[in-house]
Amino acid sequence: QVHLVESGGGLVQAGGSLRLSCGASGSISSINAMGWYRQAPGKQRELVARITRSNSTDYADSVKGRFAISRDNTKNTVYLQMNSLKPEDTAVYYCNAVIAWTPPINYWGQGTQVTVSS
Repeated sequence: QVHLVESGGGLVQAGGSLRLSCGASGSISSINAMGWYRQAPGKQRELVARITRSNSTDYADSVKGRFAISRDNTKNTVYLQMNSLKPEDTAVYYCNAVIAWTPPINYWGQGTQVTVSS
C-alpha cells in the first residue's frame, strides 16, 4: 500500500542537469529502500540509484559522479539530481520502493520521460 508519483522529467541538452522527484504515500514507515530505475527503448530496466533507511546509497557505474540520490523524510520524497547528462541517459525513469517483508514487496511509479539531446 505504497503509492509513488514521479515528476521532473523533460528535455535537456547534453551536459545539462535535471532533478527528478518521487513523492510517496501510504505505508511509508514500512519502506526499507527507495530507488530510481530507468528503461530505454528496447532495453532492460536497470537500477540507476538506490537509498536505504540508513542512508546507504548505491549507483550504477554509468552514473557515478554525475547523479546523486537523496531524500526528504519530512516531505516523504526522494530525489535524483542528474548532472552532466548524456544522450545515453535518455529513458523513462521509474521510482521504486521496497518493503522488506517476506517476501519483499516492490512498488513502482508511473515513470517520467527524460530525453537528452546531443
